[in-house]
Amino acid sequence: QVQLVESGGGLVQTGGSLRLSCAASGSVFMINDMGWYRQAPGKQRELVARISSGGSTTYSDSVKGRFIISRDNAKNTVYLQMNSLKPEDTAVYYCAAVRKLASNPNYWGQGTQVTVSS
Repeated sequence: QVQLVESGGGLVQTGGSLRLSCAASGSVFMINDMGWYRQAPGKQRELVARISSGGSTTYSDSVKGRFIISRDNAKNTVYLQMNSLKPEDTAVYYCAAVRKLASNPNYWGQGTQVTVSS
């Protein structure tokens, strides 16, 4: 099993920045991709950004150019640097990990709230 623990959420004004962190523990050798998803009230959970163990990244169109995902494999930690935040970025952000040979996330963190005030 893999455990994911997020940190770094909070309240920020429009245009501000936040950095989320997610530390993986347990059977980390089982995972390949890690990523961040978010879920706003009344909406479905959506992909924000994803990064492979080799560093290849994928971003949703809504965050391209504003968010940066990175990964420290030695620390089993993934980061999400969020810049130029907008009120529509307000959501619970979840860290996710994908097992090798899988496509969709198999493990989830508990979520961290990000609120952007206008």
